[in-house]
Amino acid sequence: MALIAQLAMYDRPETASANDHFWALIRDMLGHGPATLSRDLDVWEAWQSPDLLLAQTCGMPYRTALHDKVTLVGTPDYGLPGCAPGYYRSIFVARRGAARKLSDLDGARFAFNEPLSQSGWAAPVTHMTSIGIAPGSTLQTGAHRASAEAVAEGRADFASLDALSWQLMQTYDGFAADLGEIGQTEPTPGLPLITAQGRDPAPLFDAVKAAIPALSRSDRATLHLKDIVRIDLAAYLAIPTPSVPK
Repeated sequence: MALIAQLAMYDRPETASANDHFWALIRDMLGHGPATLSRDLDVWEAWQSPDLLLAQTCGMPYRTALHDKVTLVGTPDYGLPGCAPGYYRSIFVARRGAARKLSDLDGARFAFNEPLSQSGWAAPVTHMTSIGIAPGSTLQTGAHRASAEAVAEGRADFASLDALSWQLMQTYDGFAADLGEIGQTEPTPGLPLITAQGRDPAPLFDAVKAAIPALSRSDRATLHLKDIVRIDLAAYLAIPTPSVPK
């Protein structure tokens, strides 16, 4: 099978062209690799393939299922407010005027993308537990954008969104204007780049690091990319993993 490259986590129609340019630069810096990103391949199939050259995963799948089956390359830094380089956080949102703070929503309907999401499930549940509240009913939506849309449409009372996904929604999705921020989690290590087990990560790290400043200013702004950093495996494994929803 041909080598696989996938940058699916923040890939949406408005960022696809910038991601294509980013991958082309990484490939040029690396000196080999597939000509295009694998957008039609299931992420779990890509992450676990021995032919994986480079992909981005989420912190929760990485620590719970992948860390001993893949090789960590590095973590992109998106320059998120209040977060150390390479870190991110979750933003709680509700309909504007419906709630002023997160504690107002104890027992309310919570939309989340999937149970193996750090920003959509693990981080918010950990945070809510720490302040003594819990969601009531839950709605699994399959994507951060779908969770936000469910709140905007009144099918859920609140949701927790990856901070960068929320920034992208505010830029591109009209329904985001109907939502307001009501809280945030503590920062945790961001979405890591991985390669297949046994593959040397150093050339990949160097290629990504060189590709970021080589992007056009417009593409860097579209992708919110600042740098790539090294975060220890131990920092990922130390993050709490709450029970998945029934």
